[in-house]
Amino acid sequence: MIKKLIFATTFLMALSVFGQKKNDKDAVSDAAEKLRSAMISGEKSALESLILPELTYGHSGGHIDDSAEFVDKLVSKKSDFVTIDITDQTINIVGNTAIVRHHFYATTADSGKALGDVTLDVLLVWAKMKNDWKLLARQAVKSEKKK
Repeated sequence: MIKKLIFATTFLMALSVFGQKKNDKDAVSDAAEKLRSAMISGEKSALESLILPELTYGHSGGHIDDSAEFVDKLVSKKSDFVTIDITDQTINIVGNTAIVRHHFYATTADSGKALGDVTLDVLLVWAKMKNDWKLLARQAVKSEKKK
């Protein structure tokens, strides 16, 4: 009887852990989608709600923005994303940290310039703060991959 009880308890704990990771992956995926949408809209409150003050946002050209610069560039349309398409996204959860990788294809109109195309590979690091996932770090590199 005790063996059955131990087995049942272990089984339920394993299901709980698996379910939590699945729910966390869904939550991170939702946060990444909200970030994509906020980067297109340039809505300040939406952007700020998704990032940590300690954000380090690395561009493919080498420049690194802090959280204020990241938000300001999108709100002011210095960085203006007309479209952003994300493909081949993977999410790995380690404790309260999520590592997200994806291909990033965008059409830009930075500071009112002619439309441009951007093709990147991106690494995002999300941190779980209470029940919310917040962007802590991002690094992009130029990609040869095409849509």
